[in-house]
Amino acid sequence: MITVCCRAVLFDLDGVLIDSTPAVARVWRKWALEHALDPEKVVQMAHGRPSRTTIRTLLPDADVETEHLEVERQEMADLDGVVPLPGARSLLQSIPPDRWTIATSGTRRLAELRLRASGLPVPKRMITSGDVKLGKPDPEPYRKAAELLHRPASECVVMEDTPAGVLSGKAAGSRVIAFPTTMTRRELEAADADWIVRNCNDIAASCEGETIVLNLTL
Repeated sequence: MITVCCRAVLFDLDGVLIDSTPAVARVWRKWALEHALDPEKVVQMAHGRPSRTTIRTLLPDADVETEHLEVERQEMADLDGVVPLPGARSLLQSIPPDRWTIATSGTRRLAELRLRASGLPVPKRMITSGDVKLGKPDPEPYRKAAELLHRPASECVVMEDTPAGVLSGKAAGSRVIAFPTTMTRRELEAADADWIVRNCNDIAASCEGETIVLNLTL
């Protein structure tokens, strides 16, 4: 058991609070095949990064905005299997609503749709792809998420499931708890995650005044 103290918690969405992996894989695999790309490579690259970044990297000559809107449309239409991950609901309920938020690489419309589909609360304010100039692994998403809660990122703990997200949180100055729900433990360790647990079920949160106490079962 490890005890971690912080003032706020910054969550990634997909792979941390909700399981959207099957839907993400279906949409990006279809997109890859339509463009004669390796589906497995594309799906791997798409996790944890803004769709525009993935598209621009793989198809530099494409109309990125048109491709992005089509991918988003398909992701919003495919909610089959989008469910909360183990422990997500109880962990969110144990943290005051003004002490946590979400920083996701997806769009706001998609994030809100998936949260509602999974029955999880939608925070009043969160950081999505439209709120940043540079997505993960750049630190901007988590720096801005910390600002929403009026806390320095150094006082926040980030919860992530991809190397890009871990790097983003670390670069912002936060400590990072990683979940091997999308990528392997080795990949998360290589990105320098501070702790790795299975999922939110391995985290018990409580508040002591201004301090959030997280007890991790490693």
